[in-house]
Amino acid sequence: MKADILTEKHKLGLGGVAIGTAFEPLTDGESYEVLQKAWDLGIRYYDTSPWYGLTKSERRFGNYLHSQNREDFVLSTKVGRLFAEVPEDEVPPTMWQDPLNFDFEHNYTADAIKRSIEESLERLRLNHIDIVYVHDLSEDQVGDRYPYFLKQAREGAFKVLSELRSQGVIKAWGMGVNKIEPILDCLDSADPDICLSATQYSILEHEDAVDRLLPAVKKAGVKLVSGAGYNSGFINGRPRYNYKDVIPKGMTEKRDRISAIAKRYDIDIVDAALQFVLAADEFVSIIPGASKPQQVEDNVKALEKNIPSDFWKELQSEGLIYGKAQVPG
Repeated sequence: MKADILTEKHKLGLGGVAIGTAFEPLTDGESYEVLQKAWDLGIRYYDTSPWYGLTKSERRFGNYLHSQNREDFVLSTKVGRLFAEVPEDEVPPTMWQDPLNFDFEHNYTADAIKRSIEESLERLRLNHIDIVYVHDLSEDQVGDRYPYFLKQAREGAFKVLSELRSQGVIKAWGMGVNKIEPILDCLDSADPDICLSATQYSILEHEDAVDRLLPAVKKAGVKLVSGAGYNSGFINGRPRYNYKDVIPKGMTEKRDRISAIAKRYDIDIVDAALQFVLAADEFVSIIPGASKPQQVEDNVKALEKNIPSDFWKELQSEGLIYGKAQVPG
């Protein structure tokens, strides 16, 4: 990585989607319990976004982290949407269960990026942001306006973020997206340091990333952070897959087969899912979210769990892991 920010101690971070009430309402107090547990267990990389809960997640992270020593942790947030306060009856329908009363618009111009960072700093109550991700610049979020917004970002966001990095205002930047193509497009036209790759690489689904994404970022000297490494809770048994209610054909059976094999080795599929992602050289961190302190504890235990090499060999021999994918060990 051009900016060596995320080190060995940051390989397990905390993502802010659940704290932004993605799946269930969460009180401020409950969110601070999660953040306190993460801090107590040594987690020092925190990822949030103004999008999560329509600015709620950023505020919660800020309220907790501003009292910690700023040099002791790494924080990333995101740009690409601007927010305006509106009456509660004008809040647009979103995935958030209990958002704040804001409306939003996608905007990847230079001025919008500068404004977004300034507003994030206010909400976070911090004096600087370490990593900035260009958020949701992908067809699954902006539809057929992707070429328009990509052009806007090439002329605006990508350039201004490189300038802010050279000025020392931020330490690193990259894409934060759910698809492979936007990262490849960014690599073609800019010089990112690190990208947040969400929903593209998990123990259940990784073939396309192995073939197309990992070689490209390796060649560019760019590192990856994994978001939704548990397929947004599906690996844990939740009735959703990559933030959607539709489960892809065959995925339930695949998950259950891996779970059954894991049980025979006295491990859990969560242990395997977390360690599988981090086995790839290109991934420097995984940032599962949590809505309860126990989930943070489970992630720390999964990171430390000893998994026999025979387990990985069995998954490979059963065709449950792509032959070209790296495995631990």
